Amino acid sequence: MEKPTDLVEYETMLMGRHVHMSNRSKTTSANLDRSAYILLSRLHMEGPMSIGQLSEAFGLDASTLNRQTAAMLRNGLVERIPDADGGIARKFKVTEEGALRLELARTELVSGLEKVLEGWSAADVAEFAAFLKRFNTDIERLDGRVWPRP
Repeated sequence: MEKPTDLVEYETMLMGRHVHMSNRSKTTSANLDRSAYILLSRLHMEGPMSIGQLSEAFGLDASTLNRQTAAMLRNGLVERIPDADGGIARKFKVTEEGALRLELARTELVSGLEKVLEGWSAADVAEFAAFLKRFNTDIERLDGRVWPRP
């Protein structure tokens, strides 16, 4: 008989596939790729961050983040600003365009989730969200990288 964790593994694999296929097959009208969406979300929650801070927050090397932020700069999603605390590293700040496109993408993603969860009760949706939050915060605890939440 399968252990409950075997079932969790299988269902998270399928969820990852569904999310990947959804992102690959259609883009939001905001035209944000996954990395831009996640980076913009983090910068929106925490405020301006340097490459070093982003590297620490995401566990990614600076070269990866340099490529991602360069694309975001070219697309007008972020701008470089001096460190308000006087540090030498410049920080990335979400532009008005970046905030607008982030909100547009988020609205479209939430709309898609509402279609999937249409037959669920409000209590079931809330319980599912609570379990997802618990799952994610436990991953963050083990990883040592906490994601800010509203």
